[in-house]
Amino acid sequence: MAHVSITINGRMRKADVEPRLLLVHFLREHLHLTGTHVGCDTSQCGACTVLLDGRSAKSCTIFTVQADGCAVTTIEGLAGDGRLHPLQEAFWEEHGLQCGFCTPGMILSAVDLLNDNPTPSEGEIREAIAGNFCRCTGYQHIVNAIQHAAKKVARP
Repeated sequence: MAHVSITINGRMRKADVEPRLLLVHFLREHLHLTGTHVGCDTSQCGACTVLLDGRSAKSCTIFTVQADGCAVTTIEGLAGDGRLHPLQEAFWEEHGLQCGFCTPGMILSAVDLLNDNPTPSEGEIREAIAGNFCRCTGYQHIVNAIQHAAKKVARP
């Protein structure tokens, strides 16, 4: 067993874990943060995307022990003060989701994008979400939602 201390959604979490335990399974099975999904087990789909020290990362490719001392944000940690994050609002307003399975990963990838580039072009958005698969939509509404959120955040 290995001891880890990880700040998850602003709260310090300490646990003893098997060294081979993937972060996605720690989040889902130990902390019951089920917004982080397991979609493919091969890091192809992006459903398990979280923010690790502010950068998007596929939690199915990271051992929990590798996140020791880090800050992890899941979809559950984005909303604050009873309000949705601007990207969560935009996905709702622009119909950027259908079944919702890929949505947490898409939103967290988009958070990382907008942190780096607050006014991305459509091409830059498509490139940023290329590691996230959606099996329901044609991606246009997802792109529209990210553009909408960028405009909302840019307003004074």
